[in-house]
Amino acid sequence: MTRVTILGAGVAGLTAALELSERGAEVRVVERAARLGESACSWCAGGMLAPWCEGESAPAQVVELGALALDWWARRVPGVRRNGTLVVAAPRDAGEIDRFAQRTQRWRRVDEAGVAALEPDLAGRFRSGLFYPDEGHLDPRAALGALRDSLAARGVQIEYGVDGTTAAEGAVLDCRGFAARDVLSDLRGVRGEMLILRTREIALSRPVRFLHPRIPLYVTPRADGLFMVGATMIESSGKGGVTTRSAIELLSAAYALHPAFGEAEIVEMRADVRPAFPDNLPRLMRRDAVWHLNGFYRHGFLLSPAFAQRAAEAIVKGHAEHERTVVMACG
Repeated sequence: MTRVTILGAGVAGLTAALELSERGAEVRVVERAARLGESACSWCAGGMLAPWCEGESAPAQVVELGALALDWWARRVPGVRRNGTLVVAAPRDAGEIDRFAQRTQRWRRVDEAGVAALEPDLAGRFRSGLFYPDEGHLDPRAALGALRDSLAARGVQIEYGVDGTTAAEGAVLDCRGFAARDVLSDLRGVRGEMLILRTREIALSRPVRFLHPRIPLYVTPRADGLFMVGATMIESSGKGGVTTRSAIELLSAAYALHPAFGEAEIVEMRADVRPAFPDNLPRLMRRDAVWHLNGFYRHGFLLSPAFAQRAAEAIVKGHAEHERTVVMACG
């Protein structure tokens, strides 16, 4: 039986653990933090399974592999909603809608009545938009918890507070995100900041992307009147709290989407660092005895299923056993 130690219990580590366990491997997951999500940027994710929207700035491989994530997540965790994504812009920024449409696929245009039909609480606020009916979303924190529970049911426990770099057994799959910068010199940090707001004054059925020339915004609905608002992308590996500028910009954009957000309760403000390689695409690499799965940038939940499958197949089948470095990027 293949024995694998996975370093890191973020979305990459947990999806890989499940794929390996499903293939009969004996899996051990070690996490340096004291609890699930404490140090994982996955905890701050928006949870949008939106490959066609991501095509606006991502290459075709991200769209192709990301499309596989919808079925993967729906089969394995509860609460995946597949009711699309709505993209809108203020009337003065109507050109942003056209630009977004030119760079993406599988959308249909909606007029003011169409926006209202999809999201009644946005009625009269936007003259046009784009609807991506095949996309979906999930609550990342609930999804990570569901993966943890699925692994536990298969006899795989997460060992918290463990330094995985010194406690590995069997094959090693390093999924530590930006913490792996100590061994992956070309990994860089991309800081993201997000807010969680609570209001009962507005309801949304799906993620809404609000296009703005300066700070594009997305709002993703969650349970109990909660909305995740994000997210900035700053070329920085600095952690710390949300900056005043980012908070003002995110809140102002949310207010522009709907004034009800002006009276919303701020439940949480958090920042973290996404791991990214120079091309912003994830990689599965083997260096000596250690496999590395990293560099998911802003596509952790979207691309982790496809790359977890690749990692599990490579490790269980012993691919490239005699090669020093193997790279599996998108494509």
